[in-house]
Amino acid sequence: MFNVESYTGSREEQYKMVIKQLKALLDGETNRVANLANASSLLNQFLKNVNWVGFYLMEDGELVLGPFQGLPACVRIPVGKGVCGTAVSEKKTMLVEDVHQFPGHIACDAASRSEIVVPIVKDGNVIGVLDIDSPVTSRFDETDKKYLEQFVEELTLHI
Repeated sequence: MFNVESYTGSREEQYKMVIKQLKALLDGETNRVANLANASSLLNQFLKNVNWVGFYLMEDGELVLGPFQGLPACVRIPVGKGVCGTAVSEKKTMLVEDVHQFPGHIACDAASRSEIVVPIVKDGNVIGVLDIDSPVTSRFDETDKKYLEQFVEELTLHI
């Protein structure tokens, strides 16, 4: 059974706790969809000021919507398009302070103002992305980037 935690301490300590919770949620489970669904739910309850948390997975050369928390979303995103597609083509985390300033941003939710996208890399190939949107400009910073990359590294071991 999962209990909602009251996260205390520094942001770093809070992120370490959520990664510890992720490990416990994934322990012994091999189903990719279940693990991605629980990971998106965990981040959605942990992160403040976010309006979408989820995954896109590579399929036939494009990103396809996977498990998520939030409003209905774009189903397919070409590699190299928008923030998610750019994260895949560049194989790096994209931290966007203002999505309206990002050339080619794909607006799935009009309320989104900032975004972070972390590529999921397995055996040297991008197999998907973690995508998180916020209705607040400049919501994400280097601390988020560091620990969300660690979160994805742990998750990758179970998908």
